[in-house]
Amino acid sequence: EVEEARAKLGELDLEVQQKTNRLAEVELRLKDSLAEKAQEEERLSRRLRDSQETIASLKSQPPQVKYIIKTVEVESSKAKQALCESQSRNQYLQEQVGMQRQVLKEMEQQLQSSQKTAAQLRAQIMLYEAELERAHGQMLEEMQAMEDEKNRAIEEAFSRAQVEMKAVHENLAGVRTNLLTLQPALRTLTNDYNSLKRQVRDFPLLLQETLRSARSEIGQAIEEVNSTNRELLRKYRRELQLRKKCHNELVRLKGNIRVFGRVRPITKEDGVGAEAASAVTFDPDDDAVLHLLHKGKQVSFELDKVFPPKATQEDVFREVQALVTSCIDGYNVCIFAYGQTGAGKTYTMEGTAANPGINQRALQLLFAEVRSKAADWDYAISVSVAEIYNEALRDLLGKEPQEKLEIKLCPDGSGQLYVPGLTEFRVQSVEDINKVFELGHVNRATECTNLNEHSSRSHALLIVTVRGLDHSTGLRTAGKLNLVDLAGSERVGRSGAEGSRLREAQYINKSLSALGDVIYALRSRQGHVPFRNSKLTYLLQDSLSGDSKTLMMVQV
Repeated sequence: EVEEARAKLGELDLEVQQKTNRLAEVELRLKDSLAEKAQEEERLSRRLRDSQETIASLKSQPPQVKYIIKTVEVESSKAKQALCESQSRNQYLQEQVGMQRQVLKEMEQQLQSSQKTAAQLRAQIMLYEAELERAHGQMLEEMQAMEDEKNRAIEEAFSRAQVEMKAVHENLAGVRTNLLTLQPALRTLTNDYNSLKRQVRDFPLLLQETLRSARSEIGQAIEEVNSTNRELLRKYRRELQLRKKCHNELVRLKGNIRVFGRVRPITKEDGVGAEAASAVTFDPDDDAVLHLLHKGKQVSFELDKVFPPKATQEDVFREVQALVTSCIDGYNVCIFAYGQTGAGKTYTMEGTAANPGINQRALQLLFAEVRSKAADWDYAISVSVAEIYNEALRDLLGKEPQEKLEIKLCPDGSGQLYVPGLTEFRVQSVEDINKVFELGHVNRATECTNLNEHSSRSHALLIVTVRGLDHSTGLRTAGKLNLVDLAGSERVGRSGAEGSRLREAQYINKSLSALGDVIYALRSRQGHVPFRNSKLTYLLQDSLSGDSKTLMMVQV
């Protein structure tokens, strides 16, 4: 506290010193101002004296010009010239007198200004002196208060020191008593110390021997563990490749391009009577054949599998889920829903909240597989939603959904296709994808036709990209899952479409026809596949060709 008081006193001394310096500067400026004022007064006084002397001398001079008012006759030019010179001399002297009066007036004004400045400086000096006196008084008061505080702190510290000293004396007496009782224990501890000292002398040798033995055992164990880990890693990589190869072979054996058929049950929208009867029949011995009675003649269609009306969403997805696993393994997968308006495409792909379709179940399986492999793999999943409307590609997640996008080749020379400006969101769960898909669903083009009250007038694509990294092997994979709800396909005459709806139907049927040509060319392994005949097949080229897996769900 005394140190704080001294520091505060030092600050006050410094403040007083600063104010003293400022006062000295003010006094110095005042002296300079007074000196300048004295010089100015002296100069003005000299000029005033000179002017007064000049005026006095002018007044003392006898009048040189005498005005005579009479008429005279000028006898010569000399007299006339003398008269003109006298008049000029008189006018010049009058001008000099006026100028001297003006100078005298200016000097008097300057003298008054100097007197005002001197008065202001005297008032400022008085203010500074009062401020200095007040600061000096405050400093004395603070110094007295600090001195009192210091004395009080010294007295308190002295009283505390006395109390502590008394306690120390009491503790010292107790320590002395304890020392007398500790001497026997000290002798015992000394003997124990000597014994420990002998043991410590021999301890380094024992420790070195033990450490050598431990190092040898630990090194041997580490080598065995490393050998086991290398063997396990080799087996894991082999099993991983084998599982991937077997799964891909299984999907390939089933067919890289598979066509399923699903028959919609009769609903109240179909009406009643003979027209409401189902137009197709099934083969009880073969679940891949569908029969149709057309103009009294039975026509048979052979597909990879046919789902009757009683088939559930779980039954359908059970045949599809292997494709989702292929996507995680790094393959591109396309799942289409094809059929005329009202045949149940959207129900099969999206379903309802209580009974979800292929989209929801595929995404749930996708994220379940990702979570199950989280210990060994790091997956990044992103999603885009687009539609193809009248052969124009649009981004349903963009700020301008009506803006047309173009499909271009990647500039890196890989031959891959990409869509500049297509929005892509990083997602962490099925809920994230649903939020994104709902946003895209709002922007999708739907219209009413005679065949369906809300007929989809565009192809909707939910594109899920899965990129994986194996922590142990460094292997990277990239797969794409394309879930496509195709536009309704029906004959122009039955749909009742007119005007712009008619043009939409023509574009839809043209792109669906192009998709059929591509599927046929791929299944029959033709040399040329017409991907460029429509925007849909051109966009999905990398997911339809090569090792890609394609599933066409035909709704009838």
